[in-house]
Amino acid sequence: MSKPHPQRRDLMREQLAQQAAKLMAEDGITDHAFAKRKAARQLGASDTQHLPSNQEVDDALHSYRTLFQPESHPDILYQLRTEALDTMRLLASFHPYLTGSVLSGTAGAHSDINLMLFSDDEKAVLLFLLKHNIEFEDGEWIARIGGHEKSVPSYTLSGEYGTQTHIIVLPENSLHSGSRHPETHADIAAVEALLAD
Repeated sequence: MSKPHPQRRDLMREQLAQQAAKLMAEDGITDHAFAKRKAARQLGASDTQHLPSNQEVDDALHSYRTLFQPESHPDILYQLRTEALDTMRLLASFHPYLTGSVLSGTAGAHSDINLMLFSDDEKAVLLFLLKHNIEFEDGEWIARIGGHEKSVPSYTLSGEYGTQTHIIVLPENSLHSGSRHPETHADIAAVEALLAD
């Protein structure tokens, strides 16, 4: 009986993840796909089939920020999470959840804040923003709900420091769909706990 082979390391994939992470950390790139393609070009592997996953890049980004940005990164992350929490408290009646790089800890100075809100009245968030004189740009986002792709309202707010907050509004029944996990979705109490650490 042959012995199982240990998992072979894909060194090119690891290098691409590290280079993409460096580009995101140093050049303020926030788009994973763009960072991976640029990293592949820089490493002479633009035709590679070895592109790392977003999670692999995020893992490399965590390591990069810990090693090379130990002084500045925690302050930037704290400021972004504080701004996210302020917005979440303002929109508390819509059960906001923080997602993305500000939650995962990979966010940098150029990162956006991503929030999910829940309401069965598609106009409720729009009316709330108008009533409170909050400037925004509106649009649409394609979300997967109950196994189907559906267009949902989205809003982009600009914070006092120039940070953009992207909001999508999902139907209330998707709040309890079981697809929300603590490592990828944080409610107000969870963000408060993160800031208290």
